[in-house]
Amino acid sequence: MKIKQPQPFTFEEGERAVLLLHGFTGHSADVRMLGRFLQKHGYTSHGPIYRGHGKELEALIDARPEDWWTDVKASLNHLRDLGYQKIAVAGLSLGGVLGLKLAYSEPIKGLVTMCSPMFFDNEKQLTRGFEAKARQYKQLEGKDQETINKEVDELLKESEEMFKQLGGFINEVHDEVDQIYTPTFVVQAEKDEMINKDSANYIYEQVESNQKDIKWYKDSGHVITMGKEKEQLHEDILEFLESLDWS
Repeated sequence: MKIKQPQPFTFEEGERAVLLLHGFTGHSADVRMLGRFLQKHGYTSHGPIYRGHGKELEALIDARPEDWWTDVKASLNHLRDLGYQKIAVAGLSLGGVLGLKLAYSEPIKGLVTMCSPMFFDNEKQLTRGFEAKARQYKQLEGKDQETINKEVDELLKESEEMFKQLGGFINEVHDEVDQIYTPTFVVQAEKDEMINKDSANYIYEQVESNQKDIKWYKDSGHVITMGKEKEQLHEDILEFLESLDWS
């Protein structure tokens, strides 16, 4: 079965723009509904896809956090090249980690982190999510169970270096969060089983901005942008964006 590959999106509307960053093993669909919602309320949004994402999981083996960071900087510059100078960032999971790095590296108007890990004490959880995604993809390709088991075992062995570097990247950003003075909204799902949820409080406490907020969503799991509280999340993010100084 041929699987349709996801694409980046740019929804142009107002002069205020929001860079929307997806999670690890995810792609632009993670944040597409949020992008459409923001467009309806006068915001331009751009959702890139980082290297190795949005296709078979084997493509991630050779990708590295430095590649994803390069892709995110290129996406920010893409918005600037389109003429947008007033840009905020909202990121899910790994996208939030990349957003935090942007916030201490580039001038942005505001930052939303959603279920973003700050402690790499959960490699097994990340690996489990990675394995589940790989199995799901191979089932969609129509492969039999024996083939899937063999290919997934090989994939997990070959991805060890990528996970090691992912851990190093998370730790690097963890140590720099107190360099952030950008207005920040920290979002965390209470039913998140993918990350250490203490990450949310750590981000909130370490960010040095005078304008910061944190909210917990009791009925949501890790991919909060597609969960049952997504409409409330959309409204809360819009309220945060409306509170920023866009001048």
